[in-house]
Order: sequence, then C-alpha cells, then structure tokens
Amino acid sequence: QVQLVESGGGLVQAGGSLRLSCAASGRTFSNYAMGWFRQAPGKEREVVAAITYSGRNTYYPDSVKGRFTIFRDNAKNTVYLQMNSLKPEDTAVYYCAADKRALRAVVAGSKVGDFGSWGQGTQVTVSS
Repeated sequence: QVQLVESGGGLVQAGGSLRLSCAASGRTFSNYAMGWFRQAPGKEREVVAAITYSGRNTYYPDSVKGRFTIFRDNAKNTVYLQMNSLKPEDTAVYYCAADKRALRAVVAGSKVGDFGSWGQGTQVTVSS
C-alpha cells in the first residue's frame, strides 16, 4: 500500500496559477503511474491528468488540456500538477492517486477505477 499526501491547494483568482504536489511513501513510487483527479460538490470524481511510471507519457481530458501539466520526480517520490489559466469551473477538491498495476505504459483514458490508493485531497477554489 502507498501513502499519498497532497499539498498546494488554495484560493486563486481566475487566470491565476497553482502547483499541487503529492508526496508518496510506502512502495516503489517509480514503478507506478500516477493521476490527479478532482471532485466538485454534487459531481462525480473525474481525472484531470495522468502520467506513466517513467514520466514519458501523459494524459489530459479536453477540459484541462493546454492549461494543466502533470510531471513527476521519481527521485523525490513526488508528482506535481501545474495548473495555469485557472477558471471558476476548476474549483474542486483535488486528489492524487496511484495506479493499481505496476509499470503501466499507457495512461490515455485513465479513470477512477484504474487507481487504488488515494490522498486526502486538497481544496482548490478559483474566484471570478
């Protein structure tokens, strides 16, 4: 089992930027794909970014493509989510998650069920 701790959330004005971090411990971080998800009140949890264990491949849904960037530092057991040009509709609790399976090389189309370990979440609020 892996433990995940997110940080970096907060309140930002529309058009601003935030960087979220997720520190992992408990298993070999570099063997697992990682994902960032978000959940707004009354809505289902949705993926916003995923990255393969090596960091070579990433995935973004259309809603954040070109604005969000996921990257990882395997030496620091940390995955990041850089969020630019934030919009009020990006307001949500953001969660990082670790893949259920090791060494997955394709993360396109990642979904909640692909991930088995979750952080506690960090609130991101974008004001208009």
